[in-house]
Amino acid sequence: MVTRIGRFRRKTRKKMTKKPSVRGKFSITKYLQEFKLGDRVVLKLDSAVQKGMYFPRFHGNSGLIKAKKGRCYEVAIKDIKKEKTVIVHPVHLKKLKK
Repeated sequence: MVTRIGRFRRKTRKKMTKKPSVRGKFSITKYLQEFKLGDRVVLKLDSAVQKGMYFPRFHGNSGLIKAKKGRCYEVAIKDIKKEKTVIVHPVHLKKLKK
């Protein structure tokens, strides 16, 4: 079996890039946003904040808020057929509109 070379952020050049107008900045309101249990959210990486970052494979997936752990949230997502729980900081979450 071939061993994988690289770590957590390998092959993420396009996923973690920002537009030049917003590079290096993040909104404080996005950092402090609150969610209720049962809210639908989309996982959207903000590369300026490494805290509470999930595995890049789940980028763009939508999920359901299950619980709150400290400042972060537990989000239940569906990965192919399995349901997985990801712990995510609110900077990397976007509320899904109904």
